[in-house]
Amino acid sequence: MKNEESFLNGKVVLVTGGTGSFGKKCIQVILGQYDVKKVIVFSRDELKQFEMQQQIKDSRVRFFIGDVRDPERLHRAFHGVDVVIHAAALKQVPSCEYNPMEAVKTNIIGAQNIINAAIDNGVKKIVALSTDKAANPINLYGATKLCSDKLFIAGNAYSGVANTRFSVVRYGNVIGSRGSVIPLFREQAKTGTITITDKRMTRFWITLEQGVQFVIHCLEIMYGGELFIPKIPSMSILDLTEAIAPGCKHKITGIRPGEKIHEVLLPKGEAYRALEFKEMYIVEPDVESFEAGRHQGGRRVNPDFEYASNTNKKWLTINQLKRMI
Repeated sequence: MKNEESFLNGKVVLVTGGTGSFGKKCIQVILGQYDVKKVIVFSRDELKQFEMQQQIKDSRVRFFIGDVRDPERLHRAFHGVDVVIHAAALKQVPSCEYNPMEAVKTNIIGAQNIINAAIDNGVKKIVALSTDKAANPINLYGATKLCSDKLFIAGNAYSGVANTRFSVVRYGNVIGSRGSVIPLFREQAKTGTITITDKRMTRFWITLEQGVQFVIHCLEIMYGGELFIPKIPSMSILDLTEAIAPGCKHKITGIRPGEKIHEVLLPKGEAYRALEFKEMYIVEPDVESFEAGRHQGGRRVNPDFEYASNTNKKWLTINQLKRMI
C-alpha cells in the first residue's frame, strides 16, 4: 500500500551502496510503499547491479556505476536528485584494520565528496548511515565513521544558502546483512562447535526492514544536523548461539583487535544534547545555527546517561531471535 502523504512522493532518490544488504532492502521498500519519481542505485559493483536488474522490473529504477571516492562521478550522479541515502562504506572491522588508508578514502573522503556534490547539485535531504562502533570508537572502522558523522552534521553549516540538509542515523548489528555473524554460526553449527570471542559479549540488534523504515522516518522528520538513534533490543552472544546452534560446544578465541565486549549507541559525551522519545533518541547538533526544541515531545536525558548494549532495558529472547531470523 502506497504512502500518499510522504515527503518522498514525486522525488528522485539516490542510494549509495545501493547493491548492499541495506541498499537493496531500502530500494525494495521505497518502490513498494512510495510514489517516487525515480530511484538511482549508485554502487561500484557491476555484477551486483546486473543481478539486481534481473530482480527488479520497475521503470523508475536507474543503475549508476560509480564510487564515492570519485567526486566527478558523484557530481554527475547527483544531478536532479532530491534525496540521498548514504549507505556505502567499508565496514568489515578486520579489513579496515588491515587496510586503513582504503577505509579512510571510502568512509571519510567519500563523505566529503558526497557533501560537496549534494550542495553543488541542490539536493534537498541527505541521511548518512552510521554505526554503534562510531560511539567511543576503538577500531579504525568506528573512527572513520565517527569522522564521517561529524562531517555530515557540519555540512549543514557548510551548505550556506544552498539549504541542503544533512542528518545521521546510528544503529547496531543488522540481522540478515552481509557480514553478520549469523551465517558464520550456521555454518559452524554443522561441525558441532561455535567459536565466540568472549562469553560476556552483548550487542544491539535490528532487522533490515526495521533499519530501512527507521531511516525513511528520519528523512521525513529531520531538520538537518540531528543524529537519530533507535531504541532497539540487545542480546547476549550466548543467547545468540543458542538460538542459531542449540546444543553446540563453544570454543573461546579471545577478543579480536578493535572489538568491544559491549557496544554503545549514545555515549555520555553526547548525552547533554540528547532528547528521548518513545521509539528513539535524537542528539541535537552543538552548533548555533540549529534551532533547539524543533522536535516536540522529547525529554532531556540525564547528562550522565549512556545507551549501551549491556545496560539496555530491552532484550531479545532466544525464541524472539529465532522468529526474526
